[in-house]
Amino acid sequence: MATLIPTARPLVQVSGLRHFYGNASGAVPVLEDVNLTLAEKEVVGLLGRSGSGKSTLLRSIAGLIRPSQGDVLFLPDETGAAPSVAMVFQTFALFPWLTVLQNVELGLEAQRVPPDERRTRALAAIDLIGLDGFENAYPKELSGGMRQRVGLARAIVVNPSVLLMDEPFSALDVLTAETLRTDLLDLWSEGRMPIKSILIVTHNIEEAVLMCDRILVFSSNPGRVAAEIKVELPQPRDRLDPAFRALVDNIYARMTARAPSAPARDGLFPGTGISMVLPRVSTNALAGMIEEVDSNPFNGRAAMADLADQLQLEIDDLFPMAETLQLLRFAELQGANIMLTPPARRYAQADVDGRKALFAQALLAHVPLAQHIRRILDERAGHTAPARRFRDELEDHMSPDYAEETLRTVTLWGRYAEAFAYDEDSDRFSLEDAV
Repeated sequence: MATLIPTARPLVQVSGLRHFYGNASGAVPVLEDVNLTLAEKEVVGLLGRSGSGKSTLLRSIAGLIRPSQGDVLFLPDETGAAPSVAMVFQTFALFPWLTVLQNVELGLEAQRVPPDERRTRALAAIDLIGLDGFENAYPKELSGGMRQRVGLARAIVVNPSVLLMDEPFSALDVLTAETLRTDLLDLWSEGRMPIKSILIVTHNIEEAVLMCDRILVFSSNPGRVAAEIKVELPQPRDRLDPAFRALVDNIYARMTARAPSAPARDGLFPGTGISMVLPRVSTNALAGMIEEVDSNPFNGRAAMADLADQLQLEIDDLFPMAETLQLLRFAELQGANIMLTPPARRYAQADVDGRKALFAQALLAHVPLAQHIRRILDERAGHTAPARRFRDELEDHMSPDYAEETLRTVTLWGRYAEAFAYDEDSDRFSLEDAV
C-alpha cells in the first residue's frame, strides 16, 4: 500500500521488505511487501497483534536479522553521515553482574570511546532518565521501571539518530508504564535527547495514539501494513478528549474489520472448516467477558476501547476473546463495538448447568473441529478416538505449533461443554461423561 510522505527529511527507507521463517520447502511468510519511510521529528508506531511481524520489521531495521527480500536504506544527511540506530528491548536485557553505570557504558565501550568520556556521557544519560544516585546499583536492586530506564539510558548514550523500541512498556505494571511513557514524551518534546526519530512497536491502541505522530496498523498472516494513520492531536494528549476517543474507536474498528478479500465466515481466525486456527482462550475468560458486557453500564453493548479499559486488557487478549464470542454466535462485532446476542444474554443469567448447555449447543453448531471430533466419536463403536488422528489432520493445514494449540483449545472447550472427554494419559478422546 502507499505510505504517507513525511514532510521532514527522511532518515530510513524500507522498500518491499519480506521475511520468511523455515526452509525453502516449508517457508512461512511473516512479513509481506512492507514499505516505510521514517523521517526526522516524528514518532511512528507499529501497531498490531502478536505474530504480525512488527518486531521482525524492527529487528530488520536494527540490523539484528537479515530480511528475506527487500531493502532497508539509511539515508545520509547533507554531510554524508548515515543515521545511526539504538534499540530498547521489552525484557530490559541488562547484564546482572554489571552496575547501572557499567550497563549504560557498554555501547560506548563497543564504540571504543575513551574511559573518561564514557563515564561522563553515561552519567549524563543516567541523570537525564531520572536514575541519578543509582549509578552503582545492580539490576537486581531495581524495580522493573528503573531497569527499563537503564535500557533507555544505554540506548540514548550512543547518540543515535533513530531510537527503536520493542514494546518497551509491556512488561511493566500500568502505573509504572504510564510514568515512564510520560517521562519519555517530555524528554522528546523538550528536545533533551539527541534522537531525531522514534519507531515503537506496540499492541496497545491507546499507547499508540498517545505517543505517535503516525501509526502503521499491521494485519497478520502474513504481516502487512493494513492502514497508515496520521495523528494530528497536539501534545500532551488527553485520553478523555473526544477526538482522542474517536481515533481510538476508529482503530479498533479497523482492526476488527474483515478484509474485503477474506472468506465470508464468522470470526477472524485463519483457515476454514476444521483447519480454522483456534486461539487459547479459556471458557472462564469468555464467561467473564459475557458477564461484563451484560451488566451495567454496558447492558449488552460495549465499545471495545471502554471494555479494554474496564478489564485492563490489550488487543492480544481482548480481540481473541471477542472474536471467539463472535465465532460461537454469542456476540457480534459492529465497528468498534461488541454486542451480545440473545443466547449470550441468557448465558449471563443462567446457572452452571444452563451455561454448559448453551455453550455446548454453540460449540457443536459453530466450531467445525468440535463437530468433527464429536461425529467421529458418535460413529465409532467404542466411542473413543486417539488425539493423534485429529492432530495429524490439523498438521495437514497448519504448523505443528498451531495444530497443538488449536487441539488444546477445542479440548478445553469440549470438556467444559461436556461434549466429549479427553484422557491425557492415553491421549484419547471419548464420550465418557459427555452429555
